[in-house]
Parts: sequence; structure tokens; C-alpha cells
Amino acid sequence: MNNPTLWSYLGLVSPLYARTNGLAAAPISGISIDTRTLEPGDLFFAIKGDHSDGHEHVAAAFEKGASAAVVDEAHANELFQTGPLYIVHDTLSAMQSLGLTARARTNAAIAAVTGSVGKTSTKDALALVLSAQGRTHASLASYNNHWGVPLTLCRMPKDTRFGVFEIGMNHAGEITPLVEMVRPHVAIVTTIAPVHLEFFDSIDAIADAKAEIFSGVEVGGTAILNLDIKQYPRLRKAAEDAGVGRILTFGSRKGAEARFEDAVTIAEGTRVQARILGRRYTYTVGAPGRHMAMNSLAVLLAVESLGGNLDQAAADLARFTPPKGRGERSFLRMPTGDFTLVDESYNANPASMRAALGLMRETQVGGKRIAVLGDMLELGAQGPDLHADLAEAIAAADVDLVFAAGPLMKHLYDALPPRTRGAWAPTSAGIEEALVAAIGPYDIVMVKGSNGSRMGPVVDQLKLLFASRDFDNRAEG
Repeated sequence: MNNPTLWSYLGLVSPLYARTNGLAAAPISGISIDTRTLEPGDLFFAIKGDHSDGHEHVAAAFEKGASAAVVDEAHANELFQTGPLYIVHDTLSAMQSLGLTARARTNAAIAAVTGSVGKTSTKDALALVLSAQGRTHASLASYNNHWGVPLTLCRMPKDTRFGVFEIGMNHAGEITPLVEMVRPHVAIVTTIAPVHLEFFDSIDAIADAKAEIFSGVEVGGTAILNLDIKQYPRLRKAAEDAGVGRILTFGSRKGAEARFEDAVTIAEGTRVQARILGRRYTYTVGAPGRHMAMNSLAVLLAVESLGGNLDQAAADLARFTPPKGRGERSFLRMPTGDFTLVDESYNANPASMRAALGLMRETQVGGKRIAVLGDMLELGAQGPDLHADLAEAIAAADVDLVFAAGPLMKHLYDALPPRTRGAWAPTSAGIEEALVAAIGPYDIVMVKGSNGSRMGPVVDQLKLLFASRDFDNRAEG
């Protein structure tokens, strides 16, 4: 095992509030809660999830090379001889406690990102540009909840220079305990949109829940807010009431510290012109879309606030590319010409759906624009209307065909003119055959829906049927 030591055997006893089974463990080089991705040297936390209990996988963890496992008292006797154990009252609480210790032992400059839309891509872009300026630790994927945040903290090396954390929520009160663990020096709110309306009675209530992030900002820290949104005054007051001393803004409105001027979609992504902290910048973001340009402004403000080099960060944004499910582009072969597949299958809400459709409109294509859409979930009683309302955005984006999956998307499908209707089915699998038959050379096919609507398998099926070309997954125009 060549990985550096993250935690020592005896150094874990106190922060975990644990007793051991007397078997000495090798030094810990990583943290895992999933045996499928566990690596030799990891400390395995047996977390109880909604559908499984990690205690059932402790033996498998040791078989894969775990140095030790954290288990609860209820399972200690049956697991006593499996390998070195840290025995605790509750494994999730123990992981949270270790996360707090990890935060306390580092001198890293920390950023936390939340928002209704764009928080993962903003987090990823910020981590990318900071990684060129010092050792950077960041949340994987969307590890932004009650287990994802402490897990990310536990994995943070002591000598980290920059930390970037994503913080999410579905209900009011969920961000507060997470940000108390992270204690960021910079807090970013990307935007506020009608997301999780099933659990909130208004968009203002969503803004209030997102504003909980300010409660954990370190003294002398910075809040970075979107000046263009209606909830900006509400967010600013919340930041001020929480004692945040410095508030910076981004957007297209006059007065923003990072002011958007123009964005053009190019082969490499998006060419952005902006005035940032009094200086004019022209730079490239390696992903297409005005929304990416806007969030890049927040990234650059965060770099400056964390003590990084703004000029270098602006140049390094060209290296950013969207991950799978969040705008990744593939160019797939057909006998008479390629077509472009845009994978937006990880998540969806009305704001991100409109942004994705707007990007289709900006993209020059030689064939058809095809939107493949799954249900947007957690919208409550407004769900049917919010789906039907997308018909206007479909028309504005010059979409030629819509393939829709799910009971909520039926409301959109019925609101479309007949010429635009490709096919509808109750599930994503039900539209695959008709979709494949409709795709032609030089088309652009965008697949988007909430994760629970299972649009990802549609993307996988298209990639399986049409071999991907061997070049960079980026927009062509």
C-alpha cells in the first residue's frame, strides 16, 4: 500500500468515541462506506442506509483489504473476529465526529456551495482551478447530504490547502448542521429556483433554507450571491444577519463585482467576457452554455476570496468539462453521419430544464433537435403545471421532436403541437425503440430528467447502439 496515511490506528479512538476489539489495524489511507468502491487500506464505516445495512458487508470489506471497520455495539459480538474494529454507539454519528476532527486539524481555506441549480458543476469547476494552485480536496459527485458531507470531511488530508464542499437539502433545517461541520470561509449560493416544492410552500421558503449556509461561515468570511435573481435581497439580508462581513455578487446587472458581459458558444465550450473586481477578463469555460458562464463568475470570486490567483484560475477554466449526467457530450456514429448526445440525465427541475433547452437552441446542428425528457420530481401539487409550462421553452428552443417519459411529462406531451410529439411512455424504457428509429445524422439529442425518472439507461442504451467517436467530449458549435 503506497497511499499516505490519513489516520493512525490509535489516533482514531478518541474522535470516534470508540473501543476496539484489540486487533491492531494498519494505518488508514482512505475512508469508505461502500465495498464496491473500497480500496486496500480504507477504513470502512458500516452505515445503515434506507435499503441496506453496512454491517452486512463488513466481512467483504476486509476481504477487499480494509484496514479496519467501524461498527455499532449491536453488531459487535457477531463481527468481533472479522478484523480490527472500532466499536461505537452509532456509526453515522462516529463518522460525523471524525469529520469534525478532520476540519479542526486543517488550515485549509474552505468553500461551500449550495443552490437550486448548478451547485455540482460550480463545485467541480472551483475544485479544478484550485487544484492547480495547491492541494485541493473536494466532494465527489453530489456527496452533499447528511452522510456525504461528513464522509468528505473524513477523507480530507491534514495538509490540504483548499477544500470545496457541496451542501444540499430537501427540507428546511438540513443545511445548518452540515455547514456547522464544514465551517467555510466562502459560501456560494448559485441561484434559487422552484425545486423541492413538494416540501416548501414558496420559492422564498427555498431561499430561506439555502440561506442556512451563512450560519456556518467563519468570522471574516465571504458570501457570494447571484445579483440577478429575485431572492437576492432576501439572501443578502440573511447573510448580513448571520454576521457575514463580506458579500460579493455575480450576474449581468450593474453593480455586480463579477459582471457578465457576453458569452458565445464555441468548439471548446463557452467564450466569456466579464468584468471581475474592476478588471475585464476574456476566458473560456470548457463546457457550453450561458448558465456555465454565469457560474464561472462565482467560481472566480471564490478563488480570489480564498487567496488564490484569479488570472490563473480564469485560464484554467478552459480545462473544465461537464461530468456524466450533467451535460457530458458524446459524438455517436451513424452510417451516414454522426449525431451529438447530450447527457443531462442526472437531475432536472424547471430552471435547469430551461437552461438545457436554451443551450440546444444555441447549438448549430445540421439535423434535428431532439429532446428526451423524464419527469421532474419533488415539485408537489404544482408538478403538472410546471411540466406543461415547458412547452413554451420547447418552442423557443426550436426543438423538432420531444420524447417524453413518465406520468408528469404526459402533461408536457399533451401541450405540444402534434408535429413535435415523438413518443410518450410511462417509463423511460418505453420510448427507447421510437427514439432510436427517429435519430438521424447530424441531430442533437438531449436526455434530461430527475434521477428517479431513470433517464440514464436511455443514455447508456444509445451509447451501446452507436459507437462513440474517439475524440474529446465537447460541443462542436
